[in-house]
Amino acid sequence: MRAYSEISEFEDQLIRNGAVIVKFWLQISKEEQLKRFRQREKTSFKQFKLTAEDWRNREKWAAYQTAAADMIERTGTHAAPWVLVEANDKYHARVKILGSLVEALQDRLKRA
Repeated sequence: MRAYSEISEFEDQLIRNGAVIVKFWLQISKEEQLKRFRQREKTSFKQFKLTAEDWRNREKWAAYQTAAADMIERTGTHAAPWVLVEANDKYHARVKILGSLVEALQDRLKRA
């Protein structure tokens, strides 16, 4: 709980000093994660990206979803918002992220 307030306080300091903060949460489905894990297993130059720890953590999917929702709720502010990105489709995710960054920078320029 302490970390959440420390994160928000730190972000406020950055913003007061001119930083633009946009935080992204890229969400994929459990099915998409499994598909990507299987693809990494089959691709020799991507196998290093997948470890036994990834498989163990996958078993904790529900707990991670709860923790992520808590983090987003407690650290998202008007000045430093979270952008929730539907990331099953990598290209859609990239376009949404780039669009969000452009929007945040344009808003900052308008206020300058």
